[in-house]
Amino acid sequence: MTLHIGLIGLGKMGGNMRERLRRAGLAVTGYDRNPEVSDVASLEELVAAVPSPRLVWVMVPAGEPTHATLTELGRLLEPGDLVVDGGNSRWTDDIAHAEQLARHGIGFVDCGVSGGVWGLENGYALMYGGTPEHVASAQPVFDALKPAGDSGAVHAGKVGAGHFAKMVHNGIEYALMQAYAEGWELLEKVDLVDNVTEVFDSWREGTVIRSWLLDLMVTALEQDPGLAGIAGYADDSGEGRWTVEAAIDNAVPVPAITAALFARFVSRQDDSPAMKAIAAMRQQFGGHAVRAERPDSGD
Repeated sequence: MTLHIGLIGLGKMGGNMRERLRRAGLAVTGYDRNPEVSDVASLEELVAAVPSPRLVWVMVPAGEPTHATLTELGRLLEPGDLVVDGGNSRWTDDIAHAEQLARHGIGFVDCGVSGGVWGLENGYALMYGGTPEHVASAQPVFDALKPAGDSGAVHAGKVGAGHFAKMVHNGIEYALMQAYAEGWELLEKVDLVDNVTEVFDSWREGTVIRSWLLDLMVTALEQDPGLAGIAGYADDSGEGRWTVEAAIDNAVPVPAITAALFARFVSRQDDSPAMKAIAAMRQQFGGHAVRAERPDSGD
């Protein structure tokens, strides 16, 4: 019998996940607030369409949207059903959501998902947490979504472990991207290196720093040499912050990840107030010159 699941949230990742699951032979009924991509008009219709015991996968933004969705599912689902949260929820929220759904007899698995827009073709790296029984119920879905081969998916531990592992993954991602970015800026700054893009491209084979992120960096540089068309502003999804907070709670030093997170904060400042204060102090104690505030150009 073909496994039939419900999928809530059909954005860039959720929509591609629905397609990958269908290509693997699974039946998927999807719901999204956007009626143009939704298979049904409401959560009630989704629950009615999925046979019992139901497996419902949630792919909505972390925080209140996820909490509201799981609260509604607690009302609509039945004992023996299972919910998988595949969004970027904080691991502490997972524990609360598992307890909330357990009061209705509904199982819960948290699943960190990595793969972005490339996941449809390449598969998604999955890190999930929950009881062995609940994970086993969702295993056909994990198998369909993961990349080919032996790696790419892990039962990380009990509820919360999946999103905790994904959180640390994203913290490492912050530090890796920052290192590539700083190296690129230094290479661009000097007159000695003729073609920075070709240097980065040469590192893709045989070096200890080769990676998929490096591949993506080369692609970006080939599309826009010098990255002139991109503003120097980098947002953060929240998981870098959570990684640093967890490190503080556990007295684990994570200086590279912390510096990468703070670098993103710096990217959002047109004129750093802290640097103004430093310039003022240098002038006071050493008579160092300061640069006057640039007048508004009127643009």
